[in-house]
Amino acid sequence: MPVALDVAQPGFAATVEALRLHSWKLGPGQPMLVIDQFTDVDFKLVVDDRADVHVNSKDGRFYLGWFPTGRPGTDGEGWVIAVTGTAKTRGYRMSFDTETPADIVAAAVAQVLATAQPQ
Repeated sequence: MPVALDVAQPGFAATVEALRLHSWKLGPGQPMLVIDQFTDVDFKLVVDDRADVHVNSKDGRFYLGWFPTGRPGTDGEGWVIAVTGTAKTRGYRMSFDTETPADIVAAAVAQVLATAQPQ
């Protein structure tokens, strides 16, 4: 259903029908949806003494961290994905909180992994 806007008035206006509620996926879900994307051929997986999970590519350029109870020193950071840059191009980092659905993180990881090109 399209949103009805009154362009004659400044600001945003919508009909009551256009403001219907949505249901959104919430809660952390199943972290194995993320972790299962990695093989021991290209990645190393370490579970530390806090039960945090760290995945590194064997070339050292990719990192995934899962912190089920939150990463120490942060305000609820649950997932970290980082790719190291090169001498000519900067890398990047993204993070998600502990309540981000694993499906969402898994989709982000799949997109990052799809960009990896063997050299």
